[in-house]
Amino acid sequence: MIYITGDTHREFTKILFLVFQNKTTYDDVIIILGDAGINYYNDNIDNQLKEQLSKVPITFFCIHGNHEKRPQTINTYKEKKFKDGIVYYEDKYPNLLFAKDGEIYNFNNHKALVIGGAYSVDKELRLANGYGWWKDEQPSEELKKKILKKIKDNKDIDIVLSHTCPYKYLPREVFLPNIEQSKVDYSTEQFLDIIEENVNYKKWYCGHFHIDKKIDKIEFLFDNVNVFDK
Repeated sequence: MIYITGDTHREFTKILFLVFQNKTTYDDVIIILGDAGINYYNDNIDNQLKEQLSKVPITFFCIHGNHEKRPQTINTYKEKKFKDGIVYYEDKYPNLLFAKDGEIYNFNNHKALVIGGAYSVDKELRLANGYGWWKDEQPSEELKKKILKKIKDNKDIDIVLSHTCPYKYLPREVFLPNIEQSKVDYSTEQFLDIIEENVNYKKWYCGHFHIDKKIDKIEFLFDNVNVFDK
């Protein structure tokens, strides 16, 4: 079985409950739509969490968010094939998988395009307090070009999995009141607008905004843990 949920930020109670309730195994998969928080501190604190999660009988498939380091920049990660796409993993924790942006995966015979990353509205706060922030949190221009080239030959992608959402679907009702919106970089969301207009998708899942909401074919996930489209 494949399940899907939104940001966890190192808090996995909802997934542990899912595992207990459904008696999952490592053959089952939980998709996390960014900000899993597993690679946040890049030290033994992360390793302790990974050790704990490696004993949870489910396979984690994590999309890159904006509150975590990209695994390809950590020298302990390797690449391998998973569901017809490339993922990053560590030998010690084989059930903790991290999607590669721009890859197309096969989930239950659905072609799923993954595009992670977003802008951090709390960037200045994190920098001021010495918390983790990474300048490659959003997709690079080079990656965007690769994705646009890829979808020319794969317009009939069934599902899009992203951290943030297309600009036209921004859930403005949950915007933080203390954030000056004119200073927010929405280049990733604007890029996702282009993807949304050029892919014949059936469903789009995203996280980032800490809301559970459906609009058109877009579904935002946070607290909810859903069965992935069959």
